Amino acid sequence: MHRFDSIHQASQALNARRSTSAELVRASLDRALDRDGQGARVFTRLYADSAMRAAAEADRRYGARAPRSPLDGIPISIKDLFDVAGEPTMAGAYALRDEAPAERDAVLVQRLRAAGAAIVGKTNMTEFALSGLGLNPRYGTPHTPWRRDEAHIAGGSSSGAAVSVTDGMALGAIGTDTGGSVRIPAAFCNLVGFKPTASRIDQAGMSPLSVSLDSIGFIAQSVACCSLLDRALADHADDAPALGPMPTRIGVPETYVWDETDPRVLAAFEAARHRLERAGVRIVALDLAMLHEIPQLNAAGGFSPIEGWHSHAERILRHRDRLDPRVANRFLAARDVNPSVLGAMRDARRSLIEKANAATAGCDLVMFPTVAILPPREADLADDRAYAEAGRLSIRNAAVANLLDRCAISIPCGGDAPVGLTLMGPSHGDARLLALAAQLESAIRA
Repeated sequence: MHRFDSIHQASQALNARRSTSAELVRASLDRALDRDGQGARVFTRLYADSAMRAAAEADRRYGARAPRSPLDGIPISIKDLFDVAGEPTMAGAYALRDEAPAERDAVLVQRLRAAGAAIVGKTNMTEFALSGLGLNPRYGTPHTPWRRDEAHIAGGSSSGAAVSVTDGMALGAIGTDTGGSVRIPAAFCNLVGFKPTASRIDQAGMSPLSVSLDSIGFIAQSVACCSLLDRALADHADDAPALGPMPTRIGVPETYVWDETDPRVLAAFEAARHRLERAGVRIVALDLAMLHEIPQLNAAGGFSPIEGWHSHAERILRHRDRLDPRVANRFLAARDVNPSVLGAMRDARRSLIEKANAATAGCDLVMFPTVAILPPREADLADDRAYAEAGRLSIRNAAVANLLDRCAISIPCGGDAPVGLTLMGPSHGDARLLALAAQLESAIRA
């Protein structure tokens, strides 16, 4: 059977009866179960039986010329943060396998089922989503296809989500993005990763990390695929606006996102920038000096461990000896943070958002490298200091969109090396961002 690399391509084949959902889903499950593949690292749970039932139902609808949506019959993976009725939501932590089962599906899962998608499984992640690297000591760490024999990490925290797509175990993946957890693995795996404005998709039934920063996002092969997922799952997925031939101005920050950046990332970004300029895009320098306020804003440890501790304290204390110590220790370090500190952080964030909104008012989009580094080898992260440094550099750029409450998309631009280029739009400018990104994608990837 022909392997379809995109949701759009597979949906067209299903409509034309050139393939069946049963064939698509069976092929995805076969790859997930291949002992020589990444499946054991990618999934914390497989839904083989229910996915095949969903495929059979989709095929009946296609036979009657009545598919529910472009996702009908398409194999999709979901991050291990979403409630599925009747089973515990483990958030990547094997220690939580005996927790009380969810009583109902998360809203996101309900919407996937309503669209006819075949959910093939829950994907592996950093425990509680507290890292941009995607390591998991219990389930194993998924590896990017880039130089796979050297075991480079796929990025996180949605590590399994990205590799489920690169390795054909799903045609699209649902992840979460609190500081880049969709866009970092997308960049490390040469995929497209879209982080909507946080409020765009209902998060009911999703295990939280940071109530201030959490977003639900998508990983797929193209901007068009992410747009299809957005239209099916967002609360108010408005139609893409009519656009001219190209956006008039894209701003590139002068500072902050460039410090300690790998020369290969810089070279790939500059090459993509020149391609965009040749395509008629006007790119201007942008003064975003206020971004240098971010380290001070996060001086108490950052929103994720502090707010995550408030959400999960009882479970962390009960299971602390069976959790990834790197994750547990970050939460435990946040338990004594005074509530007034969190209030001051939220005030500082609001001020940062106002300053950034004023500074970017004249630009259609803001553009910068998604991640400052290339994917490190898993073996090189055994040292705690190396782990912390790689974590800091993996998340620094991507977290800007979360802190500014904006939408952002990462598009591959590196050729042989996995480098992502971020296009960041304004808060609630999601439909326009997706439309502009679709126009610019070919030039970025060329």
